[in-house]
Amino acid sequence: MPATSGARRPAVFFDRDDTLIENGTLPDEAFAGKRGDLVDPKWIRPMPGALAGCRDARARGFAVIIVTNQGVVARGGATIDEVEAACVRTIEVLGGEVDAVLACPFHPKGGGSNEFCREHAWRKPAPGMLVAAGDLFGLDLTRSWMIGDAERDIEAGHAAGLPSKHCVRVGDGVDLRHAMEFVSRATGVGHG
Repeated sequence: MPATSGARRPAVFFDRDDTLIENGTLPDEAFAGKRGDLVDPKWIRPMPGALAGCRDARARGFAVIIVTNQGVVARGGATIDEVEAACVRTIEVLGGEVDAVLACPFHPKGGGSNEFCREHAWRKPAPGMLVAAGDLFGLDLTRSWMIGDAERDIEAGHAAGLPSKHCVRVGDGVDLRHAMEFVSRATGVGHG
């Protein structure tokens, strides 16, 4: 039986790269071809405050869901299995404080010749991953948050129906710790 709207819990949706794990500061050898395509588990390293942020969100009753574009698969630079291994490692470096990782392997200009070289409703800035997680885990999107480092993350949150003030972009002086302090103040629950 589906949960009633009153029983649905909110989530904090996090982008992965340069939000929860390092990417832009890693050396070229960390990437599968194109810079930014991080699928090698040995290079998965948490951003400062990532573990504390995930732990804090879960302690306050939020589901912690990572939503990540992984167009490297469409570009032929990695397999689904390699992306999944990187997702597993991400959960490990975040101390298991993640409820789920949703990864979108599609990209309309992937350049590869595989089934993933097309647009897809999951590819941010589209809201598909957030909406799917909401359905799968019985989440209340109207009380959920999106934290990411790119405008496409914020746009995905808006498109999924998250309140504008619940879509926080990290970078330019706002790190993950500051973002989580904002969530704590807005929800009236102290930051750990």
